[in-house]
Amino acid sequence: MNTPRPRAIVLLSGGLDSTTCLAIARAEGFDAYALSVEYGQRHAAELAAARRIAAALGAIDHRVAHVDLGQFGGSALTDPALAVPVDGVAGGIPITYVPARNTIMLSIALAWAEVLGADDIYVGVNAVDYSGYPDCRPAYIDAFEKMANLATKAGVEGHRLRIHAPLIDLSKADIVRRGAALGVDYGLTVSCYQAADDGAACGLCDACRLRSAGFAAAGLPDPTRYR
Repeated sequence: MNTPRPRAIVLLSGGLDSTTCLAIARAEGFDAYALSVEYGQRHAAELAAARRIAAALGAIDHRVAHVDLGQFGGSALTDPALAVPVDGVAGGIPITYVPARNTIMLSIALAWAEVLGADDIYVGVNAVDYSGYPDCRPAYIDAFEKMANLATKAGVEGHRLRIHAPLIDLSKADIVRRGAALGVDYGLTVSCYQAADDGAACGLCDACRLRSAGFAAAGLPDPTRYR
């Protein structure tokens, strides 16, 4: 008799990191349920990429949740009046930080996990080669996991909920190597903060620069389509 595989929710943006995370969840023996969030981001091409990736990597289901963070603005990713920086990765928290984005996404993932009876959530946050976002740090992931176990019926009834962040301590090059070893086709992914409707990347924003440097450091060809 076959033992059912455990279920995990995987937050899937359609970018390099979250795609690698989905591949890792599958490799670690989980039936993956992919969750994307349409939050008013200007780079909506990533959602089309997420649909392709979920199918290619064998997600059991793929849902797209809708939250309009654009109504608040405050980020170059949701407010068209704010320009996406293209002068290189700088110190500090950049204007591309979306207030509370990861908290909102993880909360939605937590809700779906409870409905599915899943005790595991995967998120592709990274605290090494990243743009300095405060909700990508290990302390934040630890705090959210503690909250999740306090605030849910599943947690109170003894089903320990785990937030997996397998990329958090890896360089971008290490992430690329890990995904390549798992057979990830990075040509399916879109990372650019201002990608064209067809997914073509600008090559200048922080996300593009970090991605390009990662492939170069990994010694692997970059399949990104640039406009």
